[in-house]
Amino acid sequence: MSMIQMLLKELEQEAQTTRKMLSRVPNDKYDWKPHEKSMTIKQLATHIAELPGWITMTLTTDELDFAATPYTPENITNTTQLVDYFEKCLADGKTHLSKATDDQLQPNWTLRNGEQILSVSTKGEVIRMVFSQIVHHRAQLGVYLRLLNIPIPGSYGPSADEMNF
Repeated sequence: MSMIQMLLKELEQEAQTTRKMLSRVPNDKYDWKPHEKSMTIKQLATHIAELPGWITMTLTTDELDFAATPYTPENITNTTQLVDYFEKCLADGKTHLSKATDDQLQPNWTLRNGEQILSVSTKGEVIRMVFSQIVHHRAQLGVYLRLLNIPIPGSYGPSADEMNF
């Protein structure tokens, strides 16, 4: 199995859980956040939904410069839009990844803020980092949902909400 095939398989497996988690975000809680330093549920869920698009960015560019490319999140106002946006970003990421070769994962990709270099990693490592970011932020969203008394879907097995205790 090629590295591309392994990444595609993992992306699809993670997408199943991400889809379930995003679909639980309540429409009436988009401005809610658990702490003053936390993102709103809208900000967090939108970021999770957009992350598969980073696969495309990684494969089609050599860097992201935050100073030159200000972050402008998609304006999501309800859960249907949220899941649709995730599906769009996922399809785009999968399309680009499926057309890539293992050799295209080798060049370096740079994350910077102007002159400040934040990281330099191979494109393959950046794609793996994207997967890790999805899982990390999805776990944060799970805490948000738990605090709102919304049942959590299982990720790598059943959740406490899915078990019969």
